[in-house]
Amino acid sequence: MEHLPVLLIVVPLMAAPLCVLIRQPTLVMGFALVVIWSCPLMAATLLQRVLADGTISYAIGGWPAPYGIEYRVDALNAFVLLFVSSLGAAVLSYAPRSIAREIPQSKHHLFVTSYLLCLTGLMGMTITGDLFNVFVFLEISSLSSYALISLGRHRRALTAAFQYLILGTVGATFILIGIGLLYQMTGTLNMADMAERLRDVTGVRTVLVAFAFLSVGLALKMALFPLHLWLPDAYAFAPSAVTAFIAATSTKVSVYVLLRFVFSVFGVGFAFDTLGLDRILLPLALVGIFVASTVAIFQQNIKRMLAYSSVAQVGYMVLGISFASVNGLTASIVHMFNHALMKGGLFMAMGCIAFRLGSVDLDRMRGIGRTMPVTMALWVVGGLGLIGIPVTAGFISKWYLIMAALEQDRWVVAALVLVSSLLALVYILRVVEVAYFQEPAEGDAHVTEAPMSLLVPTGLVIGATLFFGLQTSWSAGVARVAAESLLGLSR
Repeated sequence: MEHLPVLLIVVPLMAAPLCVLIRQPTLVMGFALVVIWSCPLMAATLLQRVLADGTISYAIGGWPAPYGIEYRVDALNAFVLLFVSSLGAAVLSYAPRSIAREIPQSKHHLFVTSYLLCLTGLMGMTITGDLFNVFVFLEISSLSSYALISLGRHRRALTAAFQYLILGTVGATFILIGIGLLYQMTGTLNMADMAERLRDVTGVRTVLVAFAFLSVGLALKMALFPLHLWLPDAYAFAPSAVTAFIAATSTKVSVYVLLRFVFSVFGVGFAFDTLGLDRILLPLALVGIFVASTVAIFQQNIKRMLAYSSVAQVGYMVLGISFASVNGLTASIVHMFNHALMKGGLFMAMGCIAFRLGSVDLDRMRGIGRTMPVTMALWVVGGLGLIGIPVTAGFISKWYLIMAALEQDRWVVAALVLVSSLLALVYILRVVEVAYFQEPAEGDAHVTEAPMSLLVPTGLVIGATLFFGLQTSWSAGVARVAAESLLGLSR
């Protein structure tokens, strides 16, 4: 039990190269599923321990912090670890039939290897308390993401992966420069120790430059408008399982790292009172929400439409951060969780449609509500969550956002959050109108429902958006504990 923090990283990391050695597709997938389902079990145990006993510190190799590398688990990253590992396990359970159609069998073991490495990198970024380790795990997740995206059967998958590689490298370079400057000023890479030492040098220009480099690099990684250009093509042309996995996890971990840097390392006083970070994040978030949602309305490729929707949803997360309040951070953290469920489920449903139709273009989806009723019903439920309809998880996020805006007398911001939901309503209803109120194309009249191996994982993820829309005490409760911890209001 005491070694769970490191086992959460070591188990998938060691399993990845073994998949290359095993090679046989069925054995590789079975082995990977056993490994990957152990991760949410370990993460759930860690979260339970943190909520009961407080922050867990694990010294790698027995070297105490700040001299050695520390894995530090509190309510915030335990929560992120749980939903990232859970969504990773759910999507891999969904993947076998999907990748059989979209990826050559000779590359299945490479897909699984890259998938496990990507998950390892994302969880490593979340759990580590060492700044240089953040960069190392960022590179592990990024390099494996590029490989996963390039496996798409469309020839534009390679250009999408290359574009992501170029912009991702720029973002990682900015982050590394920021970390190097902070190390220069403090002489430590441990986050907790650095937070203490930064108090004496916050007025130094080097620290301001480090903050700027880190902010820009992370904004690029989490696809904050206008640094989102890599995301639409990456989501649209990657294999269906890859899109679902990355959409559910990658940007959320980058938002988590931003939260950790701003509130745990630099501190809310420096970031918001001294630098006025809210005066930058709030307008960027609002503009991103409206521009990305508007662009989504005009997309014919539904995966691309959902990609622009993700840019808008990142805007909601950043909007919550800009309030620098308990309700604002609760909204941001709970929306990371809720959006992971909604967008992961929506892309899984699109994978079901692609499995039968071979396309995700809007024109090909005419009448699909009749030929694939279960798949389309699941997609609609996920879409209602994006709009923020009551009883869905998306409603909870927007409720906390509006409360955070109103408690600071930002009535215009609260009104804009409500109006932005109408834009989501438009692009969701476009799909509903085509799927339910138009006749199927002649060649698609024979289309049948997706296989149960695809529908069951999709149904579980989409069903979770309803469950956590009705039973909010756990998700919103943990998010609130994490928000209070970030603001120094709890242990």
